[in-house]
Amino acid sequence: MFHVSGEPIPGGAEAVHALRAAGHRLRFVTNNTTRSRRVLAEELRAIGLELDDDELQTTPQAAARALAGRRVLALCMPAIVGDLDGIELVGEGADAVLLGGCDETDEPNRVFSYMNLARAFAELQDGAALYCLHKSRWWQTSLGPLLDAGAFVAGLEYAAGVEATVLGKPTPAYFEAALAALDADPELAWMVGDDIEADIGAQKLGMRTVLVRTGKFRPDVLEGSSATPDIIVNSIADLPEWLERWV
Repeated sequence: MFHVSGEPIPGGAEAVHALRAAGHRLRFVTNNTTRSRRVLAEELRAIGLELDDDELQTTPQAAARALAGRRVLALCMPAIVGDLDGIELVGEGADAVLLGGCDETDEPNRVFSYMNLARAFAELQDGAALYCLHKSRWWQTSLGPLLDAGAFVAGLEYAAGVEATVLGKPTPAYFEAALAALDADPELAWMVGDDIEADIGAQKLGMRTVLVRTGKFRPDVLEGSSATPDIIVNSIADLPEWLERWV
């Protein structure tokens, strides 16, 4: 929503400043699974956004809470391993299998190799539970849409006859954690994003939603979706003025 492959969305940083100036409390809720929270926060500050590290909510944090003390076979980008505090990472004899997401490097070729997916399948057959940081089918890059790890999650679900527990958006627990951090009631909170499935899913908790026409937004996906955002704006840059005028 704020950038595509590191290229800033015009007006995004200014919008964050304007929202803070208007007294809004902010929580940056991401499904990014390829970089640590510290690095993600630094990258957002580098494109002009004002935020502290603890305002950024990430899926590895959710995994660390959900899987604390358990033996986990993790197929994820190496950069987030440090955020999986309290999890015992193993190659076999796992209590759980955890899948992260893909990035634009060649790392997914190694992380999601046939050998690793077959190992994960074997662990699931032996009784391990399946978790994923998100279940996105694709994500937006400067080169266009790229396949994401949701395809591998679905493949393991099909092969092993299990259902994955999703830890990130659009699960209610992930949005509830954001509301708790803000000490906010759902009906008084707005979820803003470019993903009709992951972001607008916050409506299930009673949150109001804003879909932006940047990043992952696709008119045909919106038209075919059963979800209906409360409002649609061209960009996050348009949100402060809209809220000031109508809310």
